Amino acid sequence: MVISDYLKPQQIKLDLEGKTKEKVIVELAELLKSHPRVKNLEKFVEETFKREGFSTTGIGHEVAIPHARTDAVTDIVIAFGRNLDGIDFDSLDERPVKLVFLIGTPKSKHLSTYLSLLAHLTRLLDRESFRKELLEANSSEDIVNAFRRVEEA
Repeated sequence: MVISDYLKPQQIKLDLEGKTKEKVIVELAELLKSHPRVKNLEKFVEETFKREGFSTTGIGHEVAIPHARTDAVTDIVIAFGRNLDGIDFDSLDERPVKLVFLIGTPKSKHLSTYLSLLAHLTRLLDRESFRKELLEANSSEDIVNAFRRVEEA
């Protein structure tokens, strides 16, 4: 499972404007609006909110990974956003979130694929040096290249 296969520059926003997790999720979803794998953007957002209601996706280290298994997408989609001021995401460590990954995966994909993707991303984001690189990136291309480098290492 390689994140850089799914994350493209047009799916990245380095200056998120939303000040709440709900607004940020919608803002990131908008980046996927014209993605060929997204069948129903509103349903995807709705199911992401529903998932967020079960437990926070603010995993700590200033990172959140809101996600949903949904029939609103035909294959895995990922959007990434950054807000250097931080957003309250009800994170496990109670710190504001600066790095947000929105992920959708179809229910038809095996649960193991979905869980592998989340686990892989979480392992990468456990690395302080990698998070720092994402926080300091100057462009969407820098973000994609950072993933390529870390995944090829």
